[in-house]
Amino acid sequence: MSLIPATILTGFLGSGKTTLLKRVLAEAHGQKIAVIENEFGEENIDSDILVSDTNEQIIQMSNGCVCCTIREDLRTTLKDLAEKKRKGELDFERVVIETTGVADPGPVAQTFFMDDEIAETYLLDSILTLVDAKHAVQQLNDRQEARRQIGFADQIFISKSDLVSTDELDALMHRIKHMNPRAPQKAVHFGDVAIKEVFDLRGFNLNAKLDIDPDFLKDDDHLHHDHDHAHGEHCDHPSHAHDHATHGHHHHHDDDVKSFVFKSNRPFDPAKLEDFLGAIVNIYGPRMLRYKGVLFMKGTERKVIFQGVHQLMGSDLGPAWAQAETRMSKMVFIGIDLPKDILLQGLEQSLV
Repeated sequence: MSLIPATILTGFLGSGKTTLLKRVLAEAHGQKIAVIENEFGEENIDSDILVSDTNEQIIQMSNGCVCCTIREDLRTTLKDLAEKKRKGELDFERVVIETTGVADPGPVAQTFFMDDEIAETYLLDSILTLVDAKHAVQQLNDRQEARRQIGFADQIFISKSDLVSTDELDALMHRIKHMNPRAPQKAVHFGDVAIKEVFDLRGFNLNAKLDIDPDFLKDDDHLHHDHDHAHGEHCDHPSHAHDHATHGHHHHHDDDVKSFVFKSNRPFDPAKLEDFLGAIVNIYGPRMLRYKGVLFMKGTERKVIFQGVHQLMGSDLGPAWAQAETRMSKMVFIGIDLPKDILLQGLEQSLV
């Protein structure tokens, strides 16, 4: 049996996860999707698309999708679903896990790597994060869960953008880009998203076939300055006023979730790099949300694709370097108050 792709749908309370999910489930795409909901979600998706309400943990929907609620832990639910699929009691092709609005997606993602049985049954495809444009500034300022949800994202959908001005939306997208430069952002209206933007994104795939976008770390001016901008064009909007009072000239997005990029044209020494990354992950793993890169390694003619979540790190051989291609390593780290200087220095010292 081929691996069952799984998508984690996250986002702060009221960001539109359920609206997006309803849309995906109701669309005539012919896919059979199993939805796992944390049962204290803000709104149940069953209001108008379920066949019948039963006492069963798993409910069949009118379009052949199934919905179940986590009453135990996620691992039990995933194993239960896989078992029912094997026995022919349930028919589904993929799984979507809708987290509660205040959930940290990290432990949910780790479930797919920590348990052998689950790792052999499911493939974690991506983490999708919804952001409520109207309330995001306040949520990001006040709630670490909201910042972590952005740090983990492979794709970010911004809802309710029609409720804010263009300048406010630009400022929010700029701030999110600082926190997570590797996740594309898209404003969506009432969950109106094409299915291809939700599934099979391969955000977590370490497969050699993975077409890593060589520009996924495009030179973006935003990434290269530190976080104490002078007052820029986005700084005059009212919700930032209190920040200026407390931070002097710090821009409003001096968030604890930040990203930075490492690039080098010199190859890495594989042993040195492994030692360094092992040590870093050991110490800072819980604060490292996502990290990813394409590496130029001594001793191989192929790119090395590398990524991790918290303490879980993996690498795989990617395609061969093309004849005319400039060989270089590009890495992005997204985490909570990571010691940028230590990381950059250690990576530098791991080069040949």
